Amino acid sequence: MTYWTVIPATSTLLNLDAGRLVAKWSVDSVELVWSDGRAEVHRFVVGPIENNVYVVRCKRTGEATLIDAANEHDRLLRVARSLGVTSVLETHGHWDHIGAVEQVREAGIDVWVRTEDSGMLPSYDHLLQDDTVLKVGDLRLRTLHTPGHTPGSICFALEETPMLFTGDTLFPGGPGNTNHDAHDFATIITSINERIFGVFGDDVTIWPGHGAKSTVGAERPHLDEWVERGW
Repeated sequence: MTYWTVIPATSTLLNLDAGRLVAKWSVDSVELVWSDGRAEVHRFVVGPIENNVYVVRCKRTGEATLIDAANEHDRLLRVARSLGVTSVLETHGHWDHIGAVEQVREAGIDVWVRTEDSGMLPSYDHLLQDDTVLKVGDLRLRTLHTPGHTPGSICFALEETPMLFTGDTLFPGGPGNTNHDAHDFATIITSINERIFGVFGDDVTIWPGHGAKSTVGAERPHLDEWVERGW
């Protein structure tokens, strides 16, 4: 098994008083969507097709990673600096998920992407492997290669929590778009069935690349319906 560790950085969040923090978050519309004693998950929405951007932050160290540098780079970088982000994990290489990649790299933040989608990005720093544990402070994110929407689509599970970030692989109501390609559709169904439904319990929350959250338990019973309708 492979491990990497995010380089420690001092989070400016720790230096903000409560009033300034509320004001900043009011401007940037960042929502704390989940937390426990060790981790925080923040979410904000960017771009013309309303991409979800997530920040997973270790409470003890202040280190964080951002999932999908999608768009609105100025706003994205403000949030990244405030929350101590030192890496970006791309769920896949479609244009709407990578719009701020160049700017975050220029700001000194490393970008990670799966090999198969690396050519879709203008640039990147590291390649993501399947079934690898990524360390962010005391936290551990496990990678799950889930091809279908794109060849390099990948999900991230925050270990010891009920949190799963699915990109455009799985949404409330079905799989991500495969443009009616029979091979890609069969591939994404296999990915969802084997890598998500076959591994995670009903209580696990899925956080997709667009729109609202759901749970594995809410989506699992509908797999056969998706197969029958063909999308």
